[in-house]
Amino acid sequence: MTDKLTPLREQIDAIDAQILELLSRRGKIAQEVGHVKAETNAPVFRPEREAQVLRGVAERNPGPLKDRDVQTIFREIMSSCRALEKRVTVAYLGPSGTFSEQAVYQQFGTAIETLPCVSIDEVFRATEAGTADFGVVPVENSSEGAINRTLDLMLATTTVISGEISIPVHHSLMTKTGSMDGVTVVCAHSQALAQCQVWLNLHHPGIERRAVASNAEAAILASQDPSVAAIASEMAGEQYQLGVVQAHIQDDPHNRTRFAVIGSLETGPSGRDHTSIVLAVPNKAGAVYNLLAPLAKHGVSMTRFESRPARIGTWEYYFYVDIEGHVVDPAVARALGELKDNAAFFKVLGSYPQSL
Repeated sequence: MTDKLTPLREQIDAIDAQILELLSRRGKIAQEVGHVKAETNAPVFRPEREAQVLRGVAERNPGPLKDRDVQTIFREIMSSCRALEKRVTVAYLGPSGTFSEQAVYQQFGTAIETLPCVSIDEVFRATEAGTADFGVVPVENSSEGAINRTLDLMLATTTVISGEISIPVHHSLMTKTGSMDGVTVVCAHSQALAQCQVWLNLHHPGIERRAVASNAEAAILASQDPSVAAIASEMAGEQYQLGVVQAHIQDDPHNRTRFAVIGSLETGPSGRDHTSIVLAVPNKAGAVYNLLAPLAKHGVSMTRFESRPARIGTWEYYFYVDIEGHVVDPAVARALGELKDNAAFFKVLGSYPQSL
């Protein structure tokens, strides 16, 4: 066995040496890029460029590594090289161990500084104030719909959407002991409780359910009190040394959450983009239909339509709309121009690369 493995290991060692040399060369070029960007005051993080690179490596991947695994490797290479230019700071809904943190690393890689925040409001404040270069906030869940607080804050924020991330959300029920003996309350974020309510009704109908600021906070509480069970990610469970009572208790096995990257960066076109807008119309028959007609007229596909009650002004609802394409695309530009002319309120929240 050893005789057969030795030449294979030697080949791997030789290839690893080549990879290391190439990584070093890439890092030196990244440093040169950083100098050029510093002279022109260009942004370090370009979501559209990184999206193009990640799509490209998947399209050219000959195997046997899976596309997503190759993309993960290249994401970390870009993250480390980007850090040679400047280490970006990203705010997210904390504490450590939340799905928001997972979304941060999926978008930016791990060669970054993270800033956990106590609320979605604080993520927006930190990003607007420049304490963080970017923020990552949840926008919608495939089971429970829109994250209303995020939508409300998008309306008034000075930031724009620079990217989006969609991640699978798998909830586990965990306790300090790994069993439900003596447990009197289940804690989780309100969205997680809603996403697991059928399972909880079936298996633990008599136990109190308590909403907390985040699933990671629930994990912390469970680590401190054996009478508390937490619904959180297994990553949070490992971080706070919890035992898994039951994994994957979410009612929808395909449960996903979509996150938005917010910041001051207006992203250029990547070739596969989304644009998010918010608008309002006067309260009269056919107003919404007539307002959205330019999208169909110019062949622009709408991927999401969400309404929220208006809390200020004279309109009853704001409408949040996602469309395919970038604001600089001719068809999108023409459609949005007509939308703006007909709307009582109109705001572009951002154009950004579609989630991989």
